[in-house]
Amino acid sequence: IEGREFSATEQRVIERVVDVICTEYKKAWQGIYPLELDYQRSEMQPQFANIATPSEIVVTTSFTLEVGETSGTIYFCIPYATMEPIRDVLYSSLQGDAQEPDRRWVKLLSREIQAAEVELRVELAKAPATVEQLLALKPGDFIELDLPQIIQAKVDGVPVFDCMYGTSNGRYSIKIDRLLTGPQAGWLGESNGS
Repeated sequence: IEGREFSATEQRVIERVVDVICTEYKKAWQGIYPLELDYQRSEMQPQFANIATPSEIVVTTSFTLEVGETSGTIYFCIPYATMEPIRDVLYSSLQGDAQEPDRRWVKLLSREIQAAEVELRVELAKAPATVEQLLALKPGDFIELDLPQIIQAKVDGVPVFDCMYGTSNGRYSIKIDRLLTGPQAGWLGESNGS
């Protein structure tokens, strides 16, 4: 796409995505200060967006958007001068519950995390071999494996369970033996005592 203008179809897709983002952004700000957002234009190069002078202070937030194999970054850039009139409102909303987490946010975040799909992977065994040995293999050859009794189930390469392999209802299965937390896993922070 670099070096060319957006096609009409790309423009329509961008406008629809931006419309959804603006709607959600307004909802997010609703409890703090009502916003009115309008789509003006799209810019491939953020430095050419021209929403503020080079010397002006801006507040930026970036989000990575992934669609299939393709990803891109969306930037929210708000000139500080536009936030100055509501600075006291922003400051008071931050100070009001500084020590107490927003329970609604924690509940929503927890629900979204629990609904996220992950891929659980289990490696049954490894068989070290040289390239020469691999090239010599032919259909019908066997590769001997030493299967450990306890194997680890991982999400994104991070161990989450110690497991045992076997069968259940006629299918290969794993049986969860132990939940890994704390230092031995590194995915739930400190050990929760289990």
